[in-house]
Amino acid sequence: MKRFDVLVLGDYCYDLIFTDLPSLPALGSERVAGGFAVIPGGAYNAAVALHRLGMKVGWAADFGEDAFSRFVLEHLRDEQLEDSLFVHHARPLRRVTVALSFPTDRAFVAFYDPPPSFPAAIKALAVAHASAVYVEGLYVGHFMEPALRMVRAKGMKIIMDGNTSEEMSLKDPAVAKVLKAVDVFLPNAQEACHLAGVGEVEEATLILAKHCSLAVVKDGGRGAFSAVDGRLLHVPALPVNAVETTGAGDTFNAGFTCAWLEGRPLEECLRWGNIVGGLSTLAPGGTGQRVARSDVDTWLRKLCSDPTNP
Repeated sequence: MKRFDVLVLGDYCYDLIFTDLPSLPALGSERVAGGFAVIPGGAYNAAVALHRLGMKVGWAADFGEDAFSRFVLEHLRDEQLEDSLFVHHARPLRRVTVALSFPTDRAFVAFYDPPPSFPAAIKALAVAHASAVYVEGLYVGHFMEPALRMVRAKGMKIIMDGNTSEEMSLKDPAVAKVLKAVDVFLPNAQEACHLAGVGEVEEATLILAKHCSLAVVKDGGRGAFSAVDGRLLHVPALPVNAVETTGAGDTFNAGFTCAWLEGRPLEECLRWGNIVGGLSTLAPGGTGQRVARSDVDTWLRKLCSDPTNP
């Protein structure tokens, strides 16, 4: 049986990122971007970020025979990421995202080919073991029950990103059931507020903390929030001048996951997330900026030596 520190479940994306735009285009108009990048995204961000931090990562992903799949696979070979859990299909499996990136937010247009009827993630759960399973988004589909049984039978932890669809809510019993099953839930501020049905991040964090073992809410330039025993915990964001923020939430997840699996205190885990996520914004895409464990150590020393740092 294959053994890993983290088993990542989720799809790749081929990200086209447009930056330095004057405004969003209206119908019938054109906007010229000042910057442009093409970079792998989706679950690639968390898998590669964890790998760069020194974790043994198994990524269960499906790829097709199309140019977009080949592009991502080429980058993965350069990263020397374990590829034994990849499943290759003799058809196009295109997953393309166009990001219109502004300093404070982004807009997306995406196209996804129909997924395989039996995804690589389920196959991987049968043949691999890890300390934790990282799931790319809040998943409540029909594979969830058998997946949970396999995960729990092997004693693996479940870490889940908060990527959600608009119709999801804590009022949905299926959503509440999944959140109760996960060990760490990592939504961003917008996702947390939507799920909780409130407008304030702090309130949303406290509500989510009642529905799962550990809720961590990412709030961009404000940092990260969590709650323990009804007490709110906040760690400010890394003081960097962001270039582009696509994938920063995924790389935050990687930093937090690495620290959490090493048994570090919750506040330190939040700092790891802020550091890895914050440094990723210094280049377009989640992994355009390489962040290693040595970078985290350097920033931890800086933050600890700064008397103004909470």
